[in-house]
Amino acid sequence: MKWLLIALACIQLSECLVRVPLRKDKSTRQVLQERGLLEEFLKNNHYNPYSKYAAPFNTQSMATDPLINYLDMSYYGTISIGTPPQSFTVIFDTGSSNLWIASVYCTSQSCQNHREFAPSKSSTYQATNQPLSIQYGSGSMTGILGYDTVTVSSISVRWQEFGLSQTEPGRSFANSLFDGILGLAYPSIASSGVTPVFDNMMSQDLVSQDLFAFYLTRQPGGFGSEVVFGGVDPSHYTGQINWVPVTQQTYWQISLDRVSINGELVACSEGCQAIVDTGTSLLTGPSYYISTIQQYIGATQGYAGLSSINCNNLPSMPDVVFTINGIDYPLTPSEYTLQFQGECISGFDGMYLPSSSGGLWILGDVFIGPYYSIFDRGNNRMGFAKST
Repeated sequence: MKWLLIALACIQLSECLVRVPLRKDKSTRQVLQERGLLEEFLKNNHYNPYSKYAAPFNTQSMATDPLINYLDMSYYGTISIGTPPQSFTVIFDTGSSNLWIASVYCTSQSCQNHREFAPSKSSTYQATNQPLSIQYGSGSMTGILGYDTVTVSSISVRWQEFGLSQTEPGRSFANSLFDGILGLAYPSIASSGVTPVFDNMMSQDLVSQDLFAFYLTRQPGGFGSEVVFGGVDPSHYTGQINWVPVTQQTYWQISLDRVSINGELVACSEGCQAIVDTGTSLLTGPSYYISTIQQYIGATQGYAGLSSINCNNLPSMPDVVFTINGIDYPLTPSEYTLQFQGECISGFDGMYLPSSSGGLWILGDVFIGPYYSIFDRGNNRMGFAKST
């Protein structure tokens, strides 16, 4: 009881929260377009977002995690590895479970655009002979596994196993602004049986509560955005937190009751499954449902695979309501519309699913932004509340 009271006091005073500021930078899609490479890239890389989640789990030496999924990802944070610390920009990704970083062993051209981890400069690095290969939609990242101290804000995780790249996928990674990925999903989908970073935070008693939370804003540069480890920040949400059980302890997967517009059911008449994924910018669902939503909101096919919206129509466009565990989570036109080079773009995107999928949805940053999202490993549940 004593420790429970201390934990509650910490949460109230926000003194036990470990904060990692996130910044919103140019997405890979924007960088490719600025360099005149986007049209060619999309032509040569036909990607279905569902492939990230449909691949069989392999906890040996290879895993599948399509990097093209990060084409629109634009929230990044900083971690350090080694002694003395070497800093890197990473995606905090709830849709994968491994930590990997560009390294000095990398022979790919793309690595020259990123900071690389140098094992020889760290007195705490321990090498292994175990290879790592993660298959991507446009190639694969191959490398080796090693151990070192990984520092996330004020938390230093000892003896953390991570991947050091030797080769990396082609143009998509070469034009990205991150040096690696820090996965925050369940250990069941970690390649090579590696213990994820947050699992080590829990086992080493480095967090006051076994949960973390994302607060994403659309302020210039993503000002104020952060991921918090060990608790929740009451200043980031209003009203109560609504809890939803995780249905599969792989990705952060939950049940979605239905999707409706103007009181009319447009998807999930018998319920479906959804994955909450910070590594996906858009809100993605089955193409046949998404096309219906695009019609309701007046979106038309635009450039680079995105759907355009007339910005002047926003005041008259409907809310799109996602009902989860009996609670309605409406997305307003301003919340599901993105600004891309002065144009309004629909934040919904379709993916082709096999009939056996049951109608999977991916609740990416378009949903996580309006709703403060809490990932509770201690109770295997998700929490949602309206963001401030």
